[in-house]
Amino acid sequence: MEEFSEKLAVVTGGGTGMGRELVRQLVASGAHVAMCDVLATNMAETVRLAQADAGQRISAHLCDVSDEQQMLRFRDEVVEEHEARCVDLLFNNAGIGGGGEFATGDRDEWERTFNVCWYGVYYGCRAFIDLVVAAPEAHIINTSSINGFWASIGTDIPHTSYAAAKFAVKGFTEALITDLRLHAPHVKCSVVMPGHIGTSIAINSSIVQGRGSALEMSAEDVAQIRDRLSATGQPVDNVPDQHIREMMHQRAIDFRDDAPTSAAQAATLILDGVRREQWRILVGEDAHSVDRLAREYPEEAYERSFVERMHQGGHFGGLVPPVNGPSS
Repeated sequence: MEEFSEKLAVVTGGGTGMGRELVRQLVASGAHVAMCDVLATNMAETVRLAQADAGQRISAHLCDVSDEQQMLRFRDEVVEEHEARCVDLLFNNAGIGGGGEFATGDRDEWERTFNVCWYGVYYGCRAFIDLVVAAPEAHIINTSSINGFWASIGTDIPHTSYAAAKFAVKGFTEALITDLRLHAPHVKCSVVMPGHIGTSIAINSSIVQGRGSALEMSAEDVAQIRDRLSATGQPVDNVPDQHIREMMHQRAIDFRDDAPTSAAQAATLILDGVRREQWRILVGEDAHSVDRLAREYPEEAYERSFVERMHQGGHFGGLVPPVNGPSS
């Protein structure tokens, strides 16, 4: 699909980050857009920034993608508001972080992350598949992550829920390639594998998980973070709780502002990949680097030496912490 003009695009997680930039660039390309998010104020800002022309429709819908009934309602609203007989582009983009610890962590947080990141994609495809197939040509774009082929953010930080969900998204989307080729050959699909992108996912995830901002963390949450930081060798035993809150808040801001790839750049790379009908879209030089390293050194992927190789390549220095002690 080389041109998006007059196409109808559905974007989940359109309130911030890559979702917002996808909406903006799709509208600028002449597409009509229906987006959903759980934060209405964020979507209102996306609409303002997109500044749709009078001839284009842009609609915003409150929807929790981890709830199938809400996704079906979202689909019905899209059909009604856009008078739609088909959907040309489906971007299952919504995602949150959290739920790193499986053995000792909070089950509700773990499942909340998994449900948004995996079931949000699955329910999106289920809800819209008939409308997608009804289009003369269409494209499904599912957002995974580099954590869909490397289930880690370092040897000292558990990352189980997000990584498990992103592996599921990658496998599902790759399996769809053959399924669609056999049963709906006019529908293409792509899996998006972003590296470190400058988004507000760290800030928004805390809100969606029910904790509010990092500055509002409970004493229990602070204690868990203190234990996690101590386990990585950081001297935080005597650091006041409020300082830890402020530190985590700043880290979330730095994650957004100091990323090597902006959300706008990521959206451009994704849309260029869709135009070229790439089934696999790596976003960012860091994503290409980790992909190469995981293929070249698969047995090292979860060892300290692998993190060192990433840092030597100039990637993830501020995101994946340096390891302590000698390489294994």
